[in-house]
Amino acid sequence: MGLEKFNPSLATHDLIQDLKWSPELREEFAADEAAVLDRYALRKDERRAIETRNFLALYDIGLHPYLGGQFARLIFGNEAGKGATVAVNKLVESLQGKGSVA
Repeated sequence: MGLEKFNPSLATHDLIQDLKWSPELREEFAADEAAVLDRYALRKDERRAIETRNFLALYDIGLHPYLGGQFARLIFGNEAGKGATVAVNKLVESLQGKGSVA
């Protein structure tokens, strides 16, 4: 997961940063993910990868490697301990090509 495929124009980068800094947006994302995604200029493949929790696809289309782990923690659990472990395991499963890890 190097920077060879990094595409700084992906709207997913903005989404992740916004989720990191806005507790209100995280709550809204958890309650109505589609409505939040609608606000971002996501490509079809970006949106599909987010909806199916396919981190490998996100990396393949240019997600910055550093942001994948952050996104996994935001989606699957951000607290220390069990929540963080679940997030890391889901990220690894996706990167191993095990498909949707939702």
